[in-house]
Amino acid sequence: MFCAALLAARASWALDYRSVAEAAPAYDAPSAKAKPLFVMHAGTPVELVVSLDGWSKLRDGKGDLVWMEKKHLADKRTVIVRVERAQVRTTTDEKSPLVFEAERDVVLDLIEAAPGGWVKVRHRDGQTGFLKVAQVWGM
Repeated sequence: MFCAALLAARASWALDYRSVAEAAPAYDAPSAKAKPLFVMHAGTPVELVVSLDGWSKLRDGKGDLVWMEKKHLADKRTVIVRVERAQVRTTTDEKSPLVFEAERDVVLDLIEAAPGGWVKVRHRDGQTGFLKVAQVWGM
């Protein structure tokens, strides 16, 4: 019983990431009458902090907290490059051949987490490969 409670508590600590489904306004409060702060681009990865009625409080890759209507969020996972140039490789080995490099703020589709601190990603042009988790935000 104790183990089940511990596992449930641990699962609640897990971060919940989503992506913005379509370009949508971010607000300073959970209301369409609140102050619009900026528009988030489609595909932007966000961390879901709180859900309240038809609204979600989100944290973006810069750490900003904003509110957005839930209807603008997708379950699809994306990550955003947070280093100057992320190296996407053919395998989960730093010595494997380079598939491509992605510059800071490029959004990549998350395909799956891989062992050893790697993730498999897809560029919008269809190229896929592996990069180190430390090179992106949204995991």
